[in-house]
Formats: sequence, C-alpha cells, structure tokens
Amino acid sequence: MNSGRCPLHCDAHHKCSRRDFLRGSTVLLAGSSLLAGCASLLQQGMVMAPLRPSGPASKYIPTIKAAFVRRKEDYGMWWPGAVYDGEAARRKYTAQLMETARTLGVEFNLRPEPIYSPAEADAWLAEAKAANVDGLMVMLLDRQQHAWPTAHKAVNTGIPTVIFSPVGTSFTTNTIRLADTPGCVIYSTDEFSQAAYGMKMLKAGPKIRRARCVVLRGNKRYDSSMTDLGIALRYVPAKVFLDEYRSTPDTDQILAMADEYMRRARRRKGATREDVINGIKSYVVAGNILKREECDAITMDCLGALGKTKVSLPCIAWSRMNDEGIPAACEADLGAVASHTIVQYLFDRPGFQQDPVADTAHQAIIGAHCSCPTRLNGFDQSPEPFDIVHHHGNRDAVPRTLWRKGQRVTSLDLFPGNEKQKRKTKLLISAGTVLDNVDVPPAGGCVVSVRVKFDGNQEVLSFPGFHQVFFYGDYKRQLVEFCRLFNLEAQVV
Repeated sequence: MNSGRCPLHCDAHHKCSRRDFLRGSTVLLAGSSLLAGCASLLQQGMVMAPLRPSGPASKYIPTIKAAFVRRKEDYGMWWPGAVYDGEAARRKYTAQLMETARTLGVEFNLRPEPIYSPAEADAWLAEAKAANVDGLMVMLLDRQQHAWPTAHKAVNTGIPTVIFSPVGTSFTTNTIRLADTPGCVIYSTDEFSQAAYGMKMLKAGPKIRRARCVVLRGNKRYDSSMTDLGIALRYVPAKVFLDEYRSTPDTDQILAMADEYMRRARRRKGATREDVINGIKSYVVAGNILKREECDAITMDCLGALGKTKVSLPCIAWSRMNDEGIPAACEADLGAVASHTIVQYLFDRPGFQQDPVADTAHQAIIGAHCSCPTRLNGFDQSPEPFDIVHHHGNRDAVPRTLWRKGQRVTSLDLFPGNEKQKRKTKLLISAGTVLDNVDVPPAGGCVVSVRVKFDGNQEVLSFPGFHQVFFYGDYKRQLVEFCRLFNLEAQVV
C-alpha cells in the first residue's frame, strides 16, 4: 500500500478499524471497555462475550461497482499529457482499491479494463442499475473525450457516486458542474485516502438504511421508520425492560463483570459495588432485548420508565454498548440514536450524547450527561481514563470519562426528516477543541461535563440543537460530504 498507511485514514487521528473483521469473534475482547485484560475470565465463563448488533445492518454486505475511465490511445498533448503514466497509475490505484475493499468487507466489482468509449460507459452503468448496486466508483485517468461525460452519466443513474480525479485529469471547469450535485462527491487529488473515505461512505450509507433500532418506550409494540435515513424503529413497551431486570438474578457472571469494571476505573466515589452490579445487570438485560428483537441499535425512555423506580438507569450499559459498536442513545431520542449510528459507521468510534450548556466566560459549550463511552479514540484503541461515580440524581453508578485537553472534536446533531412535510433529514455540524473537564460537584448538573471551544463565531447562548453527539476528531468536512452523497441537508454551525 502506498507509503505504508492504511487507505482509510481520513486524517491523522482516524485509525483504520478492525471492527468489521472482529465483530464475529471473541477477539473483540481486546477492544471492549469492560473486558479488556480479562480473557481468562471469558474462557472460564465468568464474563459474557461482548455484545454484537443483531439486526439487518449487521448481516448486510454492501456492493460497490468501480471502473477506470480513459481514452484508448496515447495521451499525447492533451491532459493529462504524455508525461503521465496512466498504466502505472491504474496499477497503483487498483491495488489501493482492492485493499480498501478487503479492509471494509464490501463486495467490490472492478471492471477488468478501463471504459474506453461512451458505449462502454452506457453498458457498464446499465449493468450497475440492473444489479441494484449500492455505490459507484468512477476512477478518472483522463480529462478528454468521454471521461467527464461518463462521470455525469454515473451521477444521473441515481446511484450514490464517488468520482476520483487525480491531478491532471480535471480543471475546475470540469468539476464545477457536479461540485454541489446531490448524490455524488468528487475527490480531485492524488491522495487516495480521500477515495478510501468515499468507499467508506458507500459502505456506511446502505448499512445505515438497513439498521434497526429497538425503542423502549410507552406501552405499545409497533414498527416505524425514519423516512430518508431508512432506519427501522421497533417500539417495545418499557415494561419489558423493567420486568426482565427484576427477574434477572445477580449471577456469578454479572458479579465478575462488575468487579472487573471497578478494577479498571481510575477511582470510585459515591457509587457502591451494588450500584455497579445493578448497572451491569442493565447491560445484560439490554443485550438480551437487542438480540431478541434482532436490532442493531437501542434507545430507551430511561428517565420516564425508570426514574421513579429503584431499577438502575442504563448509564453503564449505554457506555459499554457504544464502546462495543452498538449505537445506544439516552431518553428515546431518535435523532441522537441516528447520530450515534452515523458516527460509528463512518468513523469507527463512539460518540457522547449530551445536553449543551453555555459558558459565557470561555465562550464555550459544556456538554453534560451521565453516560459517556470510554473508547473515544476508536473501538480498537485504548480507552480514556474514567471514574465510577453517582448519577447527578445521586443514585446508580455511571462512568465519568475524562476527555483529553486540546483534543479536536466534532459535534453532530440530527433532525429526522418528514416525508409528509417534504423535509429532508438535517445535520448540524460543528468542530472545536476540548478545553477541560468540569468537576461535578462542586458544579451542578450531569457528572460528565466536557468544555469545548467551537470554531466560528456562533453565540454560545444560542448554540443550536440539543443532545448533540460529541466525538473525537475533526470530521466536519467528511460529514458534509456524507450529506451530499446521500442527499441530506448539512448546516455547519
């Protein structure tokens, strides 16, 4: 691979994830926030294997169709010119395409020979439409003749299309007509890492559309969906969680998991061992429901369903599930669970759903909540340090994750679309830098309170949105590209 770097590096902070290859194996133990370092306990049956998504998205393998495009004769005087070794470029990019496809675990169909004519382009695109592929990769090795007309034809199929145009294969006069067109993204660069991220989007989009989320809320069972995102919603009465929790004993397995969790914490303050055991029990119950309902994600009206009971709020459960690559959102917030899903599928890391608090002294936003994942650097990276403390309601055990000062972060808030109102799904996107972690107490509010200074001049007192998901890395541009590729509305704040 060129320069020895993983093709999925979007920037210096985006590490290539093993998520798709490890999910079916207990080797995920090495990437679990709760089970790291306890392989012997797993072998002895003392702890359960990490949870895995159990819905349609977890089983679906996206299909990407790719082709190089160029004229058959020598380049000569026309760009990219006789100085350009098109065959060498084709060999290099073919190797990178195949390696990226292997890493992503997608079905990848690369045309054996380049597209040499408009007729060949028409036939290739007709095959793609008939096969109902999930995405197209148009690899331009030419600026002349049918090259850019083929790119336009690909976009007009309605299939999400990524166009890769190495230096020498386009002017801005070529790219301007497609630059803002929904359904396509153009990468005009020699940096293949951008094309690799394009492939990652082509994989993530169809998996997001096939994701199913269990929503523990109310007292009725029914199915629904999130219009243009396609995420299926399976509503299950919250009483199901309550009943199963109350009937679940404190097994040796749960006790061992709780003790391991406490050993891994930096410190424990306020929360008792029994509180931690109850939190692990919530994780086990939530996992059972996720598997039984065949879902990829989970959310719950936790305060409404459990706030007046002695049943443990699922703060530990949600933290660990997000660490393990299962989108888990608080308070039955559908926008938040969709944000979690997008972040995890695109960037292989969990996010932190929070309540935004204005800090006028620092012109910053304090993201506050009582459930935060620990593997902020990525599913297969070391966790950040965390404490075990009481919820701000002075009950239950919750993880207080410490965010790294100076770390670049992205904020994503999602507003689901409405088909009747002809309103597209909207993503509010921001990027900023972590200033510090606010101590609660002496401050009030949720115990995980990270202070972030966002870019731009947005007045913090009117910072838009609620329950935004914060996550490590500056991925503002990548999220805007995702919105363009899948015809969603992006607003950079």
